[in-house]
Amino acid sequence: MEPWREAVWRAVPEDARPERFEARRAFLRAHVRAGARVLDLGAGDGAFAAELRAAGCEVVAVDVAAEALRRACARVPGLDARQVGEGAPLPLEEDAVDVVWAGEVLEHAADVVGLLAEVRRVLRWGGTLLVTTPFHGRVAVAAIALAGRFEERFDPRADHLRFFTARSLRVVLSDAGFLHVDVRAVGGVPGLRCALHAVAR
Repeated sequence: MEPWREAVWRAVPEDARPERFEARRAFLRAHVRAGARVLDLGAGDGAFAAELRAAGCEVVAVDVAAEALRRACARVPGLDARQVGEGAPLPLEEDAVDVVWAGEVLEHAADVVGLLAEVRRVLRWGGTLLVTTPFHGRVAVAAIALAGRFEERFDPRADHLRFFTARSLRVVLSDAGFLHVDVRAVGGVPGLRCALHAVAR
């Protein structure tokens, strides 16, 4: 039987565009500088690794799925791509990167605490963690339920394992040792935002 993460990636069309790509790209590009060494955590098909490379960053792409990394390497020739086992230590040394980009990653992690501990280990002192994740505020969840889409959104067969509010994301990042955490709800209209963008240092 094919591993679950590989099966998920094989089901994604080769030409699929990451969800909310433009907004996430703008957020990422606003917080990196040329010459920075960036860990693209959960790199997927390399769409953001390509953006980081174009911004003049040195990129290390890490993912649990070999199929995702195959696509990333095809998109970004010469990419430093490393596969990691689910829940295993990240394949980098301590203090290895200036920035960790975790775009739409935390909601897929079974052990968020362990993953963030690993992020802290590989991130240099004073480095930055950039996170995007779907937003599940009270009003947004109520709207999903009233629209009859609750089961669709919270399907137990889906690959989203965690559901964050702005407060719960802030707490998780603070508990991981980040002293300065800025979390903003973005996209959509006030009260019905669709995503969270966080900068943690």
